[in-house]
Amino acid sequence: MSSKKGGIGSRIQNSLAMSSKRHRNQNRRHFLKSTGAMLGAGMLVRPSIAEGVPPSERIVSAHIGVGGMGNGHVQGFASQKDVDIAALCDVDESRRTATLANLQKSRPDTRTELYDDFRRVLERDDIDVISCATPDHWHALVTLLAFQSGKDVYSEKPLCHNVAEGRAMVDAGKRHERVFQLGTQIHAGDNYHRVVELVRSGALGKIHTVRLWMNGGAPNLKPTPDQTPPPSLDWNMWLGPAPWHAYNPARCPFNFRYFWDYSGGVFADFWCHIADIAFWSLDPGAPTTVVARGEDSRAGMATTHNWIDADFDFPDRKIYWTTQTPDVPGAQGKGIGCQFVGTDGTLVADYGSRALFLGDAKEPVTDLPEVPQTVPRSPGHHRDFLDCVKTRALTESNLPYAHNMTTPMHLANLSYRLGRKLTWNAQAEQFVGDEAANRLLFRPYRDPWWLPT
Repeated sequence: MSSKKGGIGSRIQNSLAMSSKRHRNQNRRHFLKSTGAMLGAGMLVRPSIAEGVPPSERIVSAHIGVGGMGNGHVQGFASQKDVDIAALCDVDESRRTATLANLQKSRPDTRTELYDDFRRVLERDDIDVISCATPDHWHALVTLLAFQSGKDVYSEKPLCHNVAEGRAMVDAGKRHERVFQLGTQIHAGDNYHRVVELVRSGALGKIHTVRLWMNGGAPNLKPTPDQTPPPSLDWNMWLGPAPWHAYNPARCPFNFRYFWDYSGGVFADFWCHIADIAFWSLDPGAPTTVVARGEDSRAGMATTHNWIDADFDFPDRKIYWTTQTPDVPGAQGKGIGCQFVGTDGTLVADYGSRALFLGDAKEPVTDLPEVPQTVPRSPGHHRDFLDCVKTRALTESNLPYAHNMTTPMHLANLSYRLGRKLTWNAQAEQFVGDEAANRLLFRPYRDPWWLPT
């Protein structure tokens, strides 16, 4: 395995970029034209186009990172009749072999191949799409190299490790004309769709305040000595572009999210799931200022915050994030949620429920029958991605939307780490008058990795 610029990664970055504009066969090109109009017809239930698809129009997928969420993607794609799974890739041999064994239960005739280096997957011209469920610090690089190799991407949240990576992803997606879906699976649920309709209907009046919250922070990770990596794990590849650190079982596989080197804490893990409903409903643009406060993990090895609260100024409203459930009507007992506060009422929602308080009402209602259904329902999050691969339409959780929705989370983490209020110029994607903060918009990669731009 080579990580040097003369090896596999270089050939992808320097030679395979041209393949992003290459169609693999004439039948597919004809099919894209015939199905594109169907999803653009404004139907309230977006149809799946999987049924009745001829063999020549099957989608070939590969899955990079096959832990918990990665296995979910594998099974989600395997459940679609028009998908063939060609490759499973993970830096841990035990994970990739276990995932293959699980896949063989539902698809005994699968010819899926196993890989330890995702760049070898990207060299295959027969693969159309990849899913990425690696630790957060890998999301951008896997996606960018996949775009260069002409592949569409379904990638887990959060979108990326820092703001500069997100911008590079948006630019590359446009340049290579790639389809992308962020793994905010809850976005596909009916409850979120209905909340969007209710908020947009104007029933709450002018929305001037939004409260977002998620309980919990970094756990107490018991101090553990560094160790030799297990034989099944390529630890150097697991680290990839992140700073070097000796292997420690307290850092991975799941606990990576509690270390700044790889993620941004519980905040980064859940922000997009609940901020999604606010950004979808309101399209608030970008924040102008952010100030965050909190405390580091009180004990153990974790480096991310034990709790964080953040106040955002947006052009037309205030948005607040708290680690504790706010004391507002309808929020009690909800460990994660969103409250919209308007001039004529409030609405509280979580993943599967909602409560509206209109005027002076003390008791909530769950719906307003007079508000019509206007948002097309999803065929399912994985299915939506696969349909858009064929139509080349924007996915539900598309890349420009995901970048705009994710950036405030990164800004809040930087405000917390710097201990001061920050002013943001969204057009330039730079902080105003704060070069120290601007230097933190990107974390330099560890040799020999680099960020494709």
